[in-house]
Amino acid sequence: MNLPRLAFWIAVIYGLFCGGIYLLQDKMIYQPWGEITATPSRIGLSFENISFEASDGVRLHGWFIPAAKTSERALLFFHGNAGNISHRLESIRVFHELGLDLLIFDYRGYGKSEGRPTEEGLYMDGRAAFDFLVERGYFPDRIVVFGRSLGGAVAARISLEKAPGALILESTFTSLFDMARRVARFFPVRRLLRSEYPTESIMAGILCPVLVIHSPDDEIIPFCQGERLYERITGPKAFLEIKGDHNGGFILTGEAYRKGLESFLSGAGGRGQ
Repeated sequence: MNLPRLAFWIAVIYGLFCGGIYLLQDKMIYQPWGEITATPSRIGLSFENISFEASDGVRLHGWFIPAAKTSERALLFFHGNAGNISHRLESIRVFHELGLDLLIFDYRGYGKSEGRPTEEGLYMDGRAAFDFLVERGYFPDRIVVFGRSLGGAVAARISLEKAPGALILESTFTSLFDMARRVARFFPVRRLLRSEYPTESIMAGILCPVLVIHSPDDEIIPFCQGERLYERITGPKAFLEIKGDHNGGFILTGEAYRKGLESFLSGAGGRGQ
């Protein structure tokens, strides 16, 4: 094969990969499950099925799980990019042990929620979930916003806009571009991506206390990205280093994880393990 012909086929293959990245990126970013496979009753917790509407009319589904004792604080949980709320029972258990009321919901296209996920759509879902808690009587500064992985990007944006009492980011990336560049470094991903999730660039504008949680063993989102998010925070902040992989680190860390959350929520700061 002569060089011009070889160059032509290399260009074709490169173009096909670029086209695949552009066309299939939503399937790589969002991996929803429709079936609800379990409820909080499996771990012995009472809950309320709730439904609320985003600003564009999309109906969303979630669970409201009250604390064992009357609480004036609520935790709003934004889960990661895969599955649905029924795959978060271990997190629900931990949050319940902290003594906070809990709202966990599915983004559009996940679980029983309507619609199709997009970046702006998830932001609209997050705003609606926050407003749902406010309408229930929680003052904004009594709401703790918690985001894991992709959910951390949404939680950060909502915290920038809504000024909650605290923000917790667990295993969260700096931006979608930084993540895409890791796996497709030889492609013009900045031009190909339709979503941004620019978490790092908005951290300085978040004024509430922030806890960043990350594991050096995270095989999906590098530990250094968690450190970069922490460095960009200008207000009160804390860093909790956990152990284990991306999806199971909080489980493997066990009691130290729960105590880290408890310490932050009680007002302690600093960087600890």
